[in-house]
Amino acid sequence: MLRVRGRSIAWIPPLVLLVAIAAIDWHTGGEFRTISWVVLVPGIAAAICGLWGTVFIALLAVATYELEDHTWPHQFQAGLPDFILVVVGSALAVLACAVRMREERRMLHMQDVVDTTRRTVLRPLPAGWGGLDHAAVYLAADSVARVGGDFYDIQPGPQGTRVLLGDVQGKGLGAVTAASALLSTFREAAYHEPALGAVADRLEIRMRRHVRYCAEIGRDDEERYATAVLVGFPPADPSYVEAINFGHEPPLVVAPDGVRPLPPGDGLPLGLGELGDGPPPVVRVPLAPGETLLLVTDGVSEARDGAGEFFPLYDLVARALAEDPCAAEPGRLVRLVRDGTVRHCGGHLEDDTTIFALRRRPTPGGE
Repeated sequence: MLRVRGRSIAWIPPLVLLVAIAAIDWHTGGEFRTISWVVLVPGIAAAICGLWGTVFIALLAVATYELEDHTWPHQFQAGLPDFILVVVGSALAVLACAVRMREERRMLHMQDVVDTTRRTVLRPLPAGWGGLDHAAVYLAADSVARVGGDFYDIQPGPQGTRVLLGDVQGKGLGAVTAASALLSTFREAAYHEPALGAVADRLEIRMRRHVRYCAEIGRDDEERYATAVLVGFPPADPSYVEAINFGHEPPLVVAPDGVRPLPPGDGLPLGLGELGDGPPPVVRVPLAPGETLLLVTDGVSEARDGAGEFFPLYDLVARALAEDPCAAEPGRLVRLVRDGTVRHCGGHLEDDTTIFALRRRPTPGGE
């Protein structure tokens, strides 16, 4: 934990404490001996040093006790009982350090597993992937797990680039598994299906199949569903995008001259399509060059401050654009919304939070 230019200096605090205890003991009278306090030093080393560093500090503490105690006249020596205390305390500190190091290695291994899972669900997207300038940030409500039920992806294909962002109901491993199932289906369907509506149908069927499978193996996922926004960028006509909304927060179109929301999502969430009258409609939305789509999950739209007020996303973006039209650039827009959300809720995220901004890349010779 304590490093300077890549070198550990964790041994310095316990060593300084050891020297201080020895110095105090040397400069006080025989009626007030402090040398037995060196038993504290190996315990501090066990908390911040490695195993061999703790062994060294423990041996040094025992040696310091012996040397300094024997410099005093016999009647003032702490004697065998305190020596046993220092030896036993040092041995326990070494044992505690070994246990700590083992648990840290185990924790790092589990963190590697979590990071691998996160990269599998939310795969890294290359710059300009699918002909889009894009930026995204994902903030897990569980800062330890660092992965949850929010998901997003970009999939280019013969029918143009398709984009998906969504939020699985619930938390934990079940939500992560459902998000992974939807993303795997999206990556295949978005590439092969000629119509955006067919991609939506595939996602609905996949969600239902996933819920049935979980029920068969005894997992409590019977009411699992996901809100989502599916967006298509047709290659033949760059003047518009197609969008299907499964009960999700409507995306915002952010342009240098203002902000406007897409039509609200009147479709049912994925997995609940059988309860409605049919699949949600495909909506065509004009999208001029330089305009950015901003998609967020409810970690943003439902973020509350101490007074219970919802985060004013639209107003924040509109003010930022009025001050600087370049705020519509995806990277700057994502940072703006991220910082505003965290500031609004005081850093206490109640739900997983995803902010995803994208726009068409300028074509050669275009604007």
